[in-house]
Amino acid sequence: MGEGQERTNQQQCSWHAMPAEQVVERLGADVKHGLDSTQAQQRLDDYGPNRLRPPEREGPIKRFLKQFHNVLIYILIVAGVITGLLGHHLDSAVIFAVVVINAIIGHVQEGKAEKALDAIRGMLSPRAVALRDGERLTVDAETLVPGDVVMLEAGDRVPADVRILRGHNLRVDEAVLTGESVPVEKADEPVAEQAELGDRKSLAFSGTLVAYGRGYGVVVATGDYTEIGKVSSMLADVQELTTPLLRQVDEFGRWLSVGIVVLAAATFLIGYFWQGYTALETFLAAVALAVAAIPEGLPAIMTITLAIGVQRMAGRNAIIRRLPAVETLGSVTTICSDKTGTLTRNEMTVRSVVTADREYHVSGVGYIPDGAFHHGEQEVAPAEEDPVLAQMLRGVALCNESSVYSRDGQWRLEGDPTEGALMVAAVKGGYDRKQLEQQMPRVDVIPFESSYKFMVTLHHDHQGNGLLIMKGAPERVLAACTKQRSAAGDQPLDRDRWQQTLDDIASRGQRLLAVAVKETSIDHRELLFSDVDEGMVLVGVMGIIDPPRDEAISAVDECHRAGIGVKMITGDHALTAAAIGDQLGIRGQPLVGNEIEKLDDAELNRRCLETDVFARTTPIHKLRLVKALQSHGQVVAMTGDGVNDAPALKRADVGISMGNKGTEAAKEASEMVLADDNFASIAHAVEEGRTVYDNLKKAILYLLPTNGGQAFTIVIAIMFGLTLPVTPVQALWINMVTAVTLALALAFEPPEPGLMERQPRDPAKPILSGFLIWRVLFVSVLLVIGTFGHYVYMEMQGVPEELARSVAINTLVMGQVFYLLNARYILEPAFNFRGLFGSRAVLIAIGVLIVLQGLFTYAPPMQTLFGTAALDTEQWLRVLAFGALLFVIVELEKTVLRRRISPED
Repeated sequence: MGEGQERTNQQQCSWHAMPAEQVVERLGADVKHGLDSTQAQQRLDDYGPNRLRPPEREGPIKRFLKQFHNVLIYILIVAGVITGLLGHHLDSAVIFAVVVINAIIGHVQEGKAEKALDAIRGMLSPRAVALRDGERLTVDAETLVPGDVVMLEAGDRVPADVRILRGHNLRVDEAVLTGESVPVEKADEPVAEQAELGDRKSLAFSGTLVAYGRGYGVVVATGDYTEIGKVSSMLADVQELTTPLLRQVDEFGRWLSVGIVVLAAATFLIGYFWQGYTALETFLAAVALAVAAIPEGLPAIMTITLAIGVQRMAGRNAIIRRLPAVETLGSVTTICSDKTGTLTRNEMTVRSVVTADREYHVSGVGYIPDGAFHHGEQEVAPAEEDPVLAQMLRGVALCNESSVYSRDGQWRLEGDPTEGALMVAAVKGGYDRKQLEQQMPRVDVIPFESSYKFMVTLHHDHQGNGLLIMKGAPERVLAACTKQRSAAGDQPLDRDRWQQTLDDIASRGQRLLAVAVKETSIDHRELLFSDVDEGMVLVGVMGIIDPPRDEAISAVDECHRAGIGVKMITGDHALTAAAIGDQLGIRGQPLVGNEIEKLDDAELNRRCLETDVFARTTPIHKLRLVKALQSHGQVVAMTGDGVNDAPALKRADVGISMGNKGTEAAKEASEMVLADDNFASIAHAVEEGRTVYDNLKKAILYLLPTNGGQAFTIVIAIMFGLTLPVTPVQALWINMVTAVTLALALAFEPPEPGLMERQPRDPAKPILSGFLIWRVLFVSVLLVIGTFGHYVYMEMQGVPEELARSVAINTLVMGQVFYLLNARYILEPAFNFRGLFGSRAVLIAIGVLIVLQGLFTYAPPMQTLFGTAALDTEQWLRVLAFGALLFVIVELEKTVLRRRISPED
């Protein structure tokens, strides 16, 4: 067997399930002396450096050129070339500027997305302490190889995947990899081969953080073969999906381009063979039609509308990293949310306290010491009303190594999260640790160790009394107790009742901790394990959980009302996930990671729709779940904060990471970052996304009749053998001036009423529904009638061609001005104060357009450039009358159709 095959076999072993001695033997490690320099170098040559391999990437030039691969961009380029050939170089330059700016934006955003891999590689530890040549040396982490013995201490980042050989109170924070909400105890005992990643307590994973204690172990995997390396490889292989809007615009652009080419060709054939125009005249007419039909301003309007959405979302704590994600949020049908730090605060909280007499509920969330103790509906003051509860709170404050303090307006924890939760509970009960320590100074301590699962402190008061306080795992504490404390005095311990209580609290997903005490003498100065073997008095039990955010509960409800499914995907235990999900309104039997592992893709595709809670998941599970949902046509938003979330974030239609507690890997893989780590901000972002889509639809619905009115006016003129009412340069003027003024105003429209009561739109639906196509054709016909009719009327009066065209163009533009007021609401009436005067942006746009159109009509340089002439008062009155009539007709059309269809039809 070759070295490469041996390497693969070694790094795919179930190291967590092997006894420590077998691992050492299999890797040829030396626990006492470590590898010698020759061995280390030889293995480094074989295995390669302990770093993540950078992926192959396209060069910057190729990535930039790919931004132009879009049908709508091709149409714009053709329009730019045509306008340039016609000598209209300024407009040609504007069109090409729009194309290049769009390409630059896409190129920059795509480059940022690639930083996700760099962020993961940056998580690896740069240095490590290893045994080499019999000495303890600090080495470059890149030089570590399987078989190296490394030391781990609190504060260290684990430099590779390490099989623990010895641990002393060793706990590792694995939240970034597994989603586990509290540091995980590590020990040398093997675990089941089928154990989930979060349950492999004999392994410490590369990139995770040693929270407490110390220990040592042997390196079993390095570089790309570590668990974090597998995440990086998945991330590199994940295919990003295009957004629904871009898919729809691509399809719309293809149909539009085909339609324009067919119409231009038909116009050429009719003009040349039927009406007898010369080839040059017919060609210029076809060019005029193409320029008139192309919505040159649409890409700019799309970009600006999305950018305005970005600004609005930023004001609501949602930072958008890629512009198209703004609109995608509006079409989201399912949100897959990580639990820890997303739906919850990632701050452990005492929720239940049980004594022999009573059970209390504790209000308040996280490390902010605001809250109270409640017995039923009644609030209780422990010091005054329940001496047993009071003693319990004093006990957890004294038998504690953590501290909670306020800095810069934020409450912070120093120490173990569980101990921090106990300290906060004591403060809620009215106790101050410093005062308690002055009253009962600590004399000795037995620190917490995972091997015996408890902590004991010895205290003396100033009256000559001694007290032992013990807290720890309930099974260990209860084993040391013979009595239980109640308000009536100490009683024999009712073990069956306490076991039932423990089962009840555990069923709520809460972690359990018991507190016991024993009185002793002033002469007792040193603690021994024998002191707590028996004779302890149980004071009570506490239930601790990382609770859901209050605002997340209402946000989940709002998402449900908006027709959006919410699924919780977490690395935490099934019981905890089910309890948190129930409080959030995400209910149902959890599907656990090892069950997901057994399902093929077809079965998972079926189960993913009927299951809302997924527990003990790994990165590959999360990625499979996102793909399974997308296989049903779901538009998936994935939230998360850890490295383990990065592949799913990248694959999702919208990846949403946490701004405060999120890792850089998660942020770089996502399209949106929540500045406040608040799930509720997602609901706000969805509302903004829906508004953006509505406004884009209104802009398209507004722009297309302009193009249709011009194009069909030219077609009719050719069919009747008349002079063109609109020249190519005049058509370009109308397109650009209405796009950058009137259509742009629609980007600022506020949300329509009942926006979040709608069901998510079908992402497979085309951007123009049957109703919207009707509206475009209906308004186009009205504009053709007004424009062509007015042109023919002026021709019959024998006026110069320049004046007839000027009247026709201003008729078309004024029709667009009045139609803008209609377009603010697709079906709702606009004939009211809000519709006519409720938008400052619309009024400004109309004012700017009037100025520009005045210059176009009356300024001599513009008359020379565009071939226009001045209108008199009577002509303007007819123009205005047509605009007002068009407004009334469209409002009547809305009235007829309002009760029959919805805007989505």
